[in-house]
Amino acid sequence: MDLDDDLAAAVGRAWTDTVPWEFITELTALGGRMGASDGEARAADLVADTFEEIGLDRVRRQRFDATEWRRGETTLRLTEPTERGFDAIALPYSPAGEASGELVDVGYGTPEEIAAVDVEGKIAVASTTTPGDSRFVHRMEKFGTAAEAGAEAFVFVNHVPGQLPPTGSLTFGEEAAIPAVGVSKETGAWLTEYASEGGEADLSVDAEAVPGESRNVLARTGPRTDEYVLVLAHYDGHDISEGALDNGCGVATLLAAAQVLAAADLDIGVRFAAVGCEETGLLGSEHLAETTDLDGVKAVVNLDGAGRFRDLVAMTHTSAATARVARRVGERTHQPVEVREEPHPFSDQWPFVRRGTAALQLHSDSGERGRGWGHTHADTRDKVDDRCIREHGVLAALMVRELADDATEVPVLDPYELEEAFREADFEPGMKAAGLWPDEWE
Repeated sequence: MDLDDDLAAAVGRAWTDTVPWEFITELTALGGRMGASDGEARAADLVADTFEEIGLDRVRRQRFDATEWRRGETTLRLTEPTERGFDAIALPYSPAGEASGELVDVGYGTPEEIAAVDVEGKIAVASTTTPGDSRFVHRMEKFGTAAEAGAEAFVFVNHVPGQLPPTGSLTFGEEAAIPAVGVSKETGAWLTEYASEGGEADLSVDAEAVPGESRNVLARTGPRTDEYVLVLAHYDGHDISEGALDNGCGVATLLAAAQVLAAADLDIGVRFAAVGCEETGLLGSEHLAETTDLDGVKAVVNLDGAGRFRDLVAMTHTSAATARVARRVGERTHQPVEVREEPHPFSDQWPFVRRGTAALQLHSDSGERGRGWGHTHADTRDKVDDRCIREHGVLAALMVRELADDATEVPVLDPYELEEAFREADFEPGMKAAGLWPDEWE
């Protein structure tokens, strides 16, 4: 791939750069950084300081109102056929309250599996993963479908062993309808066995949702042009872990890319946004999309999942233009880049894609389905290989440079084609159950 001397030197420096590792070390040392919490505010300060240290221009904070969900004590206790307690953690936006009922195993929690059994007045137990021969069914869809079918409560069972109960938001920014908790794979094995014997359980959640404040951290590089490429990564995480993989790696990859782009000769500007409250409903990116003149945004590049694992995945959300850029950079650098064109609404590109902005989400693949260590106590810095962060940072920078080239045309998304793509991917029932289906698509 042909690079001018300054850009080639920046790419070379990226292979030995210590900034990503130093950043992720400081970020994970902060502890939990739940949306709108004090921990998230400290993380925003760290991001802003690092933006300034690497020489980005006009570093500033964009504050916005956000709901802060606070976790209290959670109990899960089997009452029939015997009495015993299990460890569990509440899922964000679970309401405080108690629930009692018969346990019912809904398998993977697909809409078809939930429809095949009677969950009304019962406690639905669903796995975090999905069969490999079907589309991936998100946690929000499983929960929303079970609640809509009349479940009294919802139990989310990790498919990864290790006594790791998972967490994850139930809704996009508002209190959910019924209590919901996460339990480990080992606990789930007991619960499904008891469910087959008519077992019953009591569940109690102590939690509250209070008004709070979050912030996006903004910066830019390159020429000050009316049109620009916007690069995103969320810096918040859950309160039960360090959030190293999700999404410490992503925002560290953004920093690695920003250092390369600062040395590039760009036709149009590049703006960066480390966004808050992704884990609690994409609130930061939604606020950014609402307050941005999207006519000036040529494309959005979302680094949610980049830098975690070896192989890069480019999710293009129906944009043929961003798909061409991802393939071209992969071919010219002789790096493995898998392009997936189907859309999904579960990350920070969604508020922009819904409004017609072309997007590229850079993710990375472990080869296994599901979240792995993410959203558990085990999402810690020791899982991070910063070689992946540096490499994906370079690839992200080269893709952004291509998008910022005047010769690269990036049309806005066709709203009818976008809607049809979501319908063809069978997202409609689940997004409606989760309250995510756009009104204009009705």
